[in-house]
Amino acid sequence: MGNKKEAMNNSEIVKEILEEFRKNFSQKNLDGMRRFGINVENGFGTSSQFYKSLAKKYKKNHEVALLLWQTGVHDARILAGYLADPKKLTIKQMNEWMKDFNSWDICDSTLMRLFNYSPLAYDLAFKWVNQEGEYQRRAGFVLMASISVHDKNREDKDFIAFFPLIKKYSSDERNFVKKAVNWCIRQIGKRNIELNKAAINLSEELLLSESKSAQWIAKGALRELKDKKYQDYILRRSEKQNKK
Repeated sequence: MGNKKEAMNNSEIVKEILEEFRKNFSQKNLDGMRRFGINVENGFGTSSQFYKSLAKKYKKNHEVALLLWQTGVHDARILAGYLADPKKLTIKQMNEWMKDFNSWDICDSTLMRLFNYSPLAYDLAFKWVNQEGEYQRRAGFVLMASISVHDKNREDKDFIAFFPLIKKYSSDERNFVKKAVNWCIRQIGKRNIELNKAAINLSEELLLSESKSAQWIAKGALRELKDKKYQDYILRRSEKQNKK
């Protein structure tokens, strides 16, 4: 397959990948995805394990990723996040893909596997939460959550800067937005004990809001952030980091 694949052009590789999806079509997987609120329109029900095998087979190929995205096929867009190179991302491409998000799984997978690793991600998160679309606003908060996990070099103030937007949009009642806001608060509170305290204070402030959505977000965040075992773990980790 190696020599054959090297001789193929990018369009031929995309056709081959789409054929792989067709051969592995699963109605059972599609039905299960639908139950979890995933938009399965134009999808083949590809499993996570099969995505991983395709990513290993085709490796990083930014041009192929761009072509896969352009097909509009659900599975192709998920795989595009595996194959694209974060070093080659541009603001234009990231904005275009963000606007195309029409399902939470495409949104989350693309952000966590790809966009999260771009140096452009932090600034874009501030802009995307102001988008009106449900998945577009979700994208901003998921990106904030993902950066909180993976960007080890950012200072606490960089995450405190997210708080005004968290408060502003905590009243958004849409399911996939409020879940992302909750996720964002919890991930910020996992970084260290200082941010844990800040995230608790923010959640307690939201708890006093008249918004049912803000109250729901706050209750879910506080259950985790105030857990004694969880706080002890964060404290031990913070102490280790301070000794380095």
